[in-house]
Amino acid sequence: MSRNLFITGTGTDVGKTYAAGLFLKKLHDAGKRAAYFKAAMSGNTRRADGSLIPGDALWVKEFSGITQPIETMCPYVYEAAVSPHLAAKFEGNPVELPRVLEQLDQICGSYEFVTIEGSGGICCPLRWDCQQICLQDLIRARKLKSLLVAEAGLGTINAVVLSAEYMRAHHLPIQGILLNRYEQGNRLHEDNKQMCEEMTGLNVIACAGNGTPDLDVPAHLLETLYE
Repeated sequence: MSRNLFITGTGTDVGKTYAAGLFLKKLHDAGKRAAYFKAAMSGNTRRADGSLIPGDALWVKEFSGITQPIETMCPYVYEAAVSPHLAAKFEGNPVELPRVLEQLDQICGSYEFVTIEGSGGICCPLRWDCQQICLQDLIRARKLKSLLVAEAGLGTINAVVLSAEYMRAHHLPIQGILLNRYEQGNRLHEDNKQMCEEMTGLNVIACAGNGTPDLDVPAHLLETLYE
């Protein structure tokens, strides 16, 4: 079975998909059999035949160079750029946790390292009708540990501390923090890094510059985050 890591964030568009791509590229370049998974993906466009393109999965595959078939990466794909629970109300096909776990388990049985990306922030609901399914249900079902991704700029301290405290209150283990769009020499960004570490007790394991093609972290250190 694979070693796994869940990537969550302090909110939408903080760089979870980018972080996943950076991790997978590093592992792939190190010769590891690495795979990507996302339970539900919203805000996608359609092909000429009307089928939906899982945009995040496609970007990760092309950026990282992994050979995993794209159709194995995401069981639920929606067009509306809203939370999956609301997209399913618009479009049908609500998330079924057994299907998600079955597809995830198949991937985990075929690869060494699996990077699992969440939708939105840690509190994002995947389904909210006759069933209530949230990201933490997936995390608990497979005893996953998480990396918390956040913006490096203004508001980061509050967002990181609140997210970390929520996760601890719900017994969701955190391996560390990744700061995205980080500028070396920017006093705000450098102070945010220090304060996030001091106020949460977590390590900032990596800082990604805006659009950087690689992480300045050895692959063997990234591997230690996966369990």
